[in-house]
Amino acid sequence: MATPEFVLALREQIGHAPLPLVGVTAIVFRDEKVLLGKRADNGSWQAVSGIVDPGEEPADAAVRECLEEAGVVVKATRLALVQQVPRITYDNGDQVDYLDLVFRCEWVSGDPHPADGELTEVGFYGLGELTDVAPEHVRKIALAMAEDDPATFRGGR
Repeated sequence: MATPEFVLALREQIGHAPLPLVGVTAIVFRDEKVLLGKRADNGSWQAVSGIVDPGEEPADAAVRECLEEAGVVVKATRLALVQQVPRITYDNGDQVDYLDLVFRCEWVSGDPHPADGELTEVGFYGLGELTDVAPEHVRKIALAMAEDDPATFRGGR
């Protein structure tokens, strides 16, 4: 899926100025494996992620993104991590500050495949196969592994 229409409309008003957005990451488990995809834009391996639409529940966004990007139906079961991602400046100059909500999800049905073009490869991988996954994404997976730990966050003092 391309940039959401509401983001494009905001960009018409604010140009490249920093835009705060809420994003979700879905850490999907099936048996002892985790769903990972290779991003079409930069070739990195990571869990399914995306932007929360206006008025959308974040857990619903995680579920929606899994269906849109990887063709799998999942159930969000736990909030694992809340974090502010360092500011990203895209090649076109757009700046974004993402608040990332990471959800543990369980696979329900469907065979993973690159469904909308955002991923070039997608599948379930064993934890020992995470050699091409960046450390920040491995951390998300590790925090989502526990089924009942409280969500992790920084700050709040």
